[in-house]
Amino acid sequence: MQALFYAAGLSFLVALILGPLIIPLLRRLKVGQSIRQEGPERHYAKAGTPTMGGVIILVALLIPTVLYAGKSVEVWLALFVTIGHGLIGFLDDFIKVVLKRSLGLKAKQKILGQIIMAIALAYIAAVYMNRGTDLWIPLLGTTIDFGPLYYVLIFLVLVGTTNAVNLTDGLDGLAAGTTTVAAVAYAIICLSFGKYELAVFCVALAGATLGFLRFNAHPAKVFMGDTGSLALGGALAAVAVMTKTELLLVLVGGVFVIEALSVIIQVASFKSTGKRVFLMSPIHHHFELSGWSETKVVIIFWLVGVAFGVIALAILAASRAGGI
Repeated sequence: MQALFYAAGLSFLVALILGPLIIPLLRRLKVGQSIRQEGPERHYAKAGTPTMGGVIILVALLIPTVLYAGKSVEVWLALFVTIGHGLIGFLDDFIKVVLKRSLGLKAKQKILGQIIMAIALAYIAAVYMNRGTDLWIPLLGTTIDFGPLYYVLIFLVLVGTTNAVNLTDGLDGLAAGTTTVAAVAYAIICLSFGKYELAVFCVALAGATLGFLRFNAHPAKVFMGDTGSLALGGALAAVAVMTKTELLLVLVGGVFVIEALSVIIQVASFKSTGKRVFLMSPIHHHFELSGWSETKVVIIFWLVGVAFGVIALAILAASRAGGI
């Protein structure tokens, strides 16, 4: 158990140390965030805030994970998916904010990278680690073998989670804090399955994002950018696959799901009826435009994330108590 505390503490400390070193460097490189003109006016003051701060999270996650869980194939696979998505996000950020090309990576380039990681994740988990291609259904006491379609499922889990976290990263501290909560929940899930090394990865992730909050909480000194948000989504998706709790991820990452659904609903409504359901999507902007302060929105969403995590753990406990 000591490794769990060491990994969490070290990742938190590394993030705190890296912040004052990397943030001035990002300022000198002039990698400032651009702000949506149609967004809340109070966000205009954030223009120019350094982005690509997800590098802090990645380094803070990598060091303690390698030190305390570096012998696990599952952990290295999770790191591969996390860092791979972080690299995709880094390239996208670099093209947009350094090379000043507003579109960043092309969609097909992002998809190609995610397909490669999805295939690697699914194949190594299902074949090399002999985990099979079945999907666990919480509470029902059954699994469904997806066969070759399992690879498609993993791709959808990766793409869905990374994009959902990316959409959530719209307010100071929102994505980082919500990921911290989800990572702690998944650490408990990993421990319940006896996956100690993977739990070390999860607490290191929680420590890294919590340390990053020191600089990302309102008013943010740095944003994580796609470098961070895609990596965080990849990390959570990888852990879900490793524990075969892909469906439970919908609850653990409930805030991310709500954020993504709000965008889907908004777009579908506007295209079909010409009317908007929300004042603005993702939904955190709706509450801002309704008069809530940014800090209030973030704290409420964190608490909702905690509630989702507790519900997910309760469902897991009920499933295991029933011998499922």
